Amino acid sequence: EDHKKVAQYCASKGVMYFCTPWDDDSIQILEKMGVDLYKVASADLTNFPLIDSLIKTKKPLILSTGMSHEDEIRQTVDRLTAADASFAILHCNSTYPAPFPSINLKFMNRLREIHPIVGYSGHERGTAVSIAAVALGAKIIERHFTLDRQMEGPDHAASLEPADFKAMVDGIRQVEMALGKGEKRIVSQGEMMNRENLAKSLVAARPLKAGTVLTREDVTVKSPGRGISPRYLDQLIGTKISRNFETEDFFYLSDINGSSAQPRPYQFARPWGIPVRYYDFSEFRAKLKPKLWEFHLSYQDMEINLDDYLKGTYEEDFVVHAPELFAGSHLMDLATPDNEYRYHSIRETQRVIDITRQLKRFFPNTKRPMIVANIGGFSMDAAFPKEKKRDYYDRFAESLRELDLEGVELIPQTMAPFPWHFGGQRFQNLFVEAGEIAEICKKLQLRICLDVSHSKLTCNHLKTSFDEFVRTVGPYVAHLHIADSTGVDGEGLQVGDGEIDLKEMAKALKETAPNAWFIPEIWQGHKNGGEGVWIALDRLEGLL
Repeated sequence: EDHKKVAQYCASKGVMYFCTPWDDDSIQILEKMGVDLYKVASADLTNFPLIDSLIKTKKPLILSTGMSHEDEIRQTVDRLTAADASFAILHCNSTYPAPFPSINLKFMNRLREIHPIVGYSGHERGTAVSIAAVALGAKIIERHFTLDRQMEGPDHAASLEPADFKAMVDGIRQVEMALGKGEKRIVSQGEMMNRENLAKSLVAARPLKAGTVLTREDVTVKSPGRGISPRYLDQLIGTKISRNFETEDFFYLSDINGSSAQPRPYQFARPWGIPVRYYDFSEFRAKLKPKLWEFHLSYQDMEINLDDYLKGTYEEDFVVHAPELFAGSHLMDLATPDNEYRYHSIRETQRVIDITRQLKRFFPNTKRPMIVANIGGFSMDAAFPKEKKRDYYDRFAESLRELDLEGVELIPQTMAPFPWHFGGQRFQNLFVEAGEIAEICKKLQLRICLDVSHSKLTCNHLKTSFDEFVRTVGPYVAHLHIADSTGVDGEGLQVGDGEIDLKEMAKALKETAPNAWFIPEIWQGHKNGGEGVWIALDRLEGLL
């Protein structure tokens, strides 16, 4: 009767109930309860009459191998295999608690030669060994569970209390994520950022004119890693360069192979543009005149005199991308409960708004310039529950009311679940999920910048439809950042190099956001004269 109560409770919690029968009578009772599988205790690994009865149920079996010799394990596995049974075997040391030197975790590798589905049944103190078993390929982890390890009885000292059990499960999930597939070495987004800042590049050792055949004296190695790696030095020496270099200008692969993507007239059905910094605006405008420019600001750019970089007036439109990081490593957060931090973010955001108004004198055709902003709402250790996010959205709404937005439009950017801050190890909570985004936009009369790379990462993480995401937020989209992505943190990839179905995306955008502006936002797309941008525009032409 107690088992029936436990089974009912498990069902109410969505937990699978099963049991270890020790005899045929127990099997019959459990069969009437409708269990989905059976556990075989180590003590019964060679109890063939019991195992034969369990085979007849045609239910999956999990068998512990404690106290058994290898030939006994092999004999039982052979019997189950011959009967075409579905089963897993667990490595186990049946001492309570099990001494660490006797556990012999690496025997799991030998077990896997006997049967492919192997797990670990642990009776040791702590959680480290069980987590390590996952790294060694365990597909099942069994641990005993107790409310108090000081209770009387042999199992309690070798069991885990609730907090430890949770810590073990969290550790297992982290190990699962960290294991990866082992197929190839992929440089992560955080590594790419650090590589650019910390690695070395080949640069010009002195001014060089187009047509120069490079010698070793023409090339030196310096940080940062924005150009080609020093490993290309031998290939670079002896190359005739096709452009002029100033001292410390970066060399790129195109200087070796003699070709790079170049801009050309593009045709799109919606207004389009390119991202720029103040210092490369004139260079890019000499090559191409798009419909709009998106000025990406760093906190250093907020101190720049605009007249040093912009002259007269320009017919194109413009957008501003607000800094995510302000001086003193202050991440913008207009939603934080820390009022001092929030007011600092408000003051810095107001400065961005004032700069945008100054830019308008150079771009008089832009009636109400948009400011793309990542508005905050991040956390360090875990994502927020839904009720907590409501409070953050309310504080963001309060911040909007405290900003002087006359003549400009602040458009929050859709965010990835694990943004680049601190190597992707923060949790983003606001403007991530499609339903919430649509709800807050409707409530606050907001439009947004849809970053398709970010939002595809969100859908990958939540295992939801990206097409449905686009269609849900599409009516609120004023501006688009276009790049590809992969996994849950591979953002900013070149268009077509990731997992986004571009044709499906383009169709959804045409139907739900036909007038939204767009720019390609490729990681490091501005390098080598904007080569990444030109490649993206080539690939997007005919789609958008």
